[in-house]
Amino acid sequence: MKTASVKGPSIISVDETEKPVLNSGDILVQMHACGICGSDLEKVFGQYGQPSMRLGHEPAGIIVDVASDVVDFKKGDRVFTHHHVSCYDCHFCNHGNETMCKKYSETNLSPCGLSEEYVVPSWNVSHGGVLKISDSLSFEEAAMIEPLACCVRSWKKCLYNEGDSAAIFGVGPTGMMHVMLAQAKKFSKIFCFDVNDFRLDFAKKFNITESISSMDENRKQKILDQTNNLGIDVAIVATSSLKALEDAIDMVRKGGTVMMFGVPSKGAMINLDMSKIYSKEITLVTSYAASDADTKDALELIESSQIDVKQLITHTYSISDSQKAFDHAKTGDNAMKIIITK
Repeated sequence: MKTASVKGPSIISVDETEKPVLNSGDILVQMHACGICGSDLEKVFGQYGQPSMRLGHEPAGIIVDVASDVVDFKKGDRVFTHHHVSCYDCHFCNHGNETMCKKYSETNLSPCGLSEEYVVPSWNVSHGGVLKISDSLSFEEAAMIEPLACCVRSWKKCLYNEGDSAAIFGVGPTGMMHVMLAQAKKFSKIFCFDVNDFRLDFAKKFNITESISSMDENRKQKILDQTNNLGIDVAIVATSSLKALEDAIDMVRKGGTVMMFGVPSKGAMINLDMSKIYSKEITLVTSYAASDADTKDALELIESSQIDVKQLITHTYSISDSQKAFDHAKTGDNAMKIIITK
């Protein structure tokens, strides 16, 4: 079976690997669709700050084998599988910090989600890491569950009211999911920032207030002009750009919230005027990954058509063309979400 892996800086290799062996409680899934995430791009092209270098954590597919002691799933089930699953019983989990759980980082798919077939370990299977999906949901849509779940988790950490204003810095795939979530939450004004003209134009299709280039020298004034000189209520930084984080802090209103959502490179440093953050009473929040509950919420949002993720998928590649897919995702040329299929 074919499996994609990082072989060096900017280099992906697709190799023939042995079919995984199932242990007690495991299931084997044939991957039908797997999205490319910003963290995957960091692993290939940047300096990823987390321990795992496995590619593909947004896979969906069909179960092709189960261990003899698995009772809740069977061959032929259409599923989304989560790569990390918490214990839901430790100090972190009991405080709502499930993604900080030690077990969360220890669990993963084998060899990875970007493989023609992969094993979901028994821990994940028995702790909510496998979700059955309806026949009406395409595998490409199911591959959007995990990134949407990450977005859902971040919004749970933000303070906001109906009718508030939001700014999304970086309107790639997850940035656009944040746009759709803000609309679902009845935000009155939504501003989108990016350096990519295609993505700025793409965002305009979603009936937002305004798309603004991150290079526009008048970008802050444009926000003030449309928020009664107050600034933004909620700023979502859905990019690794530290300049975007600086802009978010500069443009958020007094007492507003800045959500640091994008994955920064390892060792990324920034100089912040802490007196501004303090005197403006800015709430600076981070959000990492997603829990089982977030994943279930995301699946419900997609299956109920509250969030239409199909419109974000612009390109698909076969697993054999993984290098081309990642190169394309890195440039972002006329692309939003890129999905790899079997």
